[in-house]
Amino acid sequence: MTTLITGGAGYIGSHTVHALLDRGDAVVVLDNLSTGVRAQVGEKAAFVQGDVADTALVRETIAGHGVASVIHFAGSIVVPESVADPLSYYENNVVKSRALIQACVAAGIRNFIFSSTATVYAEDAPQPLAEGAPKAPISPYARSKLMTEWMLEDVSRAHDFRHTVLRYFNVAGADPQGRTGQSTPKATHLIKRAAMVALGRVPHLDIFGTDYPTPDGTGVRDYIHVSDLAAAHLLALDALRGGAGTTSYNCGYGRGLSVREVVAGVERVTGRPLPVREGPRRPGDPPTLVADPRRIKSELGWVPRHDGLDGIIRSAIAWERRFNT
Repeated sequence: MTTLITGGAGYIGSHTVHALLDRGDAVVVLDNLSTGVRAQVGEKAAFVQGDVADTALVRETIAGHGVASVIHFAGSIVVPESVADPLSYYENNVVKSRALIQACVAAGIRNFIFSSTATVYAEDAPQPLAEGAPKAPISPYARSKLMTEWMLEDVSRAHDFRHTVLRYFNVAGADPQGRTGQSTPKATHLIKRAAMVALGRVPHLDIFGTDYPTPDGTGVRDYIHVSDLAAAHLLALDALRGGAGTTSYNCGYGRGLSVREVVAGVERVTGRPLPVREGPRRPGDPPTLVADPRRIKSELGWVPRHDGLDGIIRSAIAWERRFNT
C-alpha cells in the first residue's frame, strides 16, 4: 500500500516521509520544488517532480506506484504574504487542492489526509481550542484551508472517500537524526527565526506585536515538535486504513507559550542574550492559539515524545547549524 505525499520535500512533509520509510512503508513524493528541497526526501522514497494541479500526472503517479492513500501537504503557508496576495493563496491552496481531490476520486483513492491549520478557528473561540470550536478565519491563508476542508466534507458525502483533517498549531524543531528540518531561508516561524539569530545568520529577531491581550503582551502559541506531528500523520493514516470514518484532529500539546517565553528559552539554551526588535502586529495574527489535544490522544493514542521547549529549540538550532554549514 503506497502512500502519495504531496509537498513531501517540504518541512513537515519530509519529516512524515522519513517516519513512513522508517517503519517500512512504500512512499512516493510529488513536489514541484518551489520551496521544497529534493535532498531532504528519504532515499527510499520514489520522487516525482510536478504540480498537484496536473491531474494527468497525479493519476499517472497513482496508477504507476499503486497508491492507496494520499497525504496532502503542498500549499502556501505564510500568513502576511496571504494578506498581501490573497489570489495566489486561493489559487495555490484551494484551486489546486480541488484538482488534486478530483484526480484522487477519479483514481479510486479512499484515504486522504489534509494538512490544515489552527487558524481556521474564530479569534474569540474558547481556549484551549477543541475541534468543534467556531470557525472564523481572519487571513486568506486560513480561509483557503477552511475552504479545502469544506470541499473534502462535501466530497466525502458524495463518494467513497474518507478523509482526516489535521489542524496544526505552531510546528517547530527538526528531525533528531538530522536528516531534515526547516530549510526555507525566508521562513517566518518564530523558533526557526530565533535559531537563525542565535547563530548569527540574521541580526535580530522581530517581535510582531507587544499589545496583545495576553499576560506579557506578545502572541501566545502552542509549539509542537515536527516529529510528534509526523507521528500524528502515521496514526491518522493507520486509522483510515483500518476503516475509520472522516474526522478532524487538533495537533498541539495544550500548552501556550508567549513570544517572550520562547525568546527566554532560546537564551537559556544558548546561554546568550538574543537581540530582538519590537514592532507592530502583523495582519492576520490572532493573539492566542492553544490546542485541546484530548481527541487525538484518546482516539488515535497519540503520545508526544518531544514536548519540552528546550529540546525543540536545541533540535532547531542543531538543524540550522547543519543546514547552513
